[in-house]
Amino acid sequence: MSKFSSTTAQRAMRAMAAALVLSAGAATMTVLPASPAYAAQIRYVVNDTPITSYEIQRRAALLKLMRRSGNLQQLAADEMIDQTLRRQAMAQNRINITDAMVNESYANFAKGNKLSLKQLDQILAQSGVTKEHFKEFIRTQMGWGRVLQTKARSSLQLSQEDVVRKMLEEGRQPSTTEYLLQQVIFVVPSAERGKILGKRKREAEAMRGRVQGCSNLIDLAKTQLDVTVRDLGRVLQPELPADWKDHIVKTSPGNATPVRETERGVEFITVCNAREVSDDHVAKLVFQSELTEDKSAADISDQTLEELRKEAKIVKR
Repeated sequence: MSKFSSTTAQRAMRAMAAALVLSAGAATMTVLPASPAYAAQIRYVVNDTPITSYEIQRRAALLKLMRRSGNLQQLAADEMIDQTLRRQAMAQNRINITDAMVNESYANFAKGNKLSLKQLDQILAQSGVTKEHFKEFIRTQMGWGRVLQTKARSSLQLSQEDVVRKMLEEGRQPSTTEYLLQQVIFVVPSAERGKILGKRKREAEAMRGRVQGCSNLIDLAKTQLDVTVRDLGRVLQPELPADWKDHIVKTSPGNATPVRETERGVEFITVCNAREVSDDHVAKLVFQSELTEDKSAADISDQTLEELRKEAKIVKR
């Protein structure tokens, strides 16, 4: 995962994790309304998108859980304005963080804090945050990282002359890993997801255990129902999709990545082959990636958000 995809979410998650450890052992908690049973009022409108008092209350509860100090209601309002701007930027860049991706991150967060999903759900409910609000917080953090990644890449495009000049200056021809990939999808219809997802995941794990490179994938898939094998072709490491990158890089040729839940069902990717490559296109990708990594994710986030706020129409009701 790129620095922008991970750092943006991790800063908030670390503070949340520390608070959860304390909250998990608390005997009593202040319980806020978990659903908008009262008449939620529109407090702000951001580019025609309303922010309600209910949403601000949930965010204030989250900030309290994270041990934030100060005027939590105002901080919560500011955060919900920022979250709305981030979600709008995600939509403009056609960035979609699926429910499956959010649920996976939510489950990993619980596991990392030695909590069951039920325990995490309970803590969030008792504190007045609700799991729904926290999941939308996760979705926005993940998507915002991709917005920043896209912005950094577009602002740091190198011409061929720039690439040649950097190669001469540094005296090197950059190289990267090229992966030959195939994707295996155990299809799960959305209407049957709650009923058969666990079964399909076990089937995918069993097939993954029998993978021996890509030569036998088609034959293995033929023994299963509703399984698709997609040839992803050759993909350079800087071009790997953010949500699969870490898994692919850690997988040796001939093996498969861990099984993941996605919107389509249950999936894994097999690394058929990997090799080091070096040419002008590779040099351009590597240099652009290095320039992106040199910039501070926090600085780019703050700068981008400031630009969005200046351009936005924000009305307080």
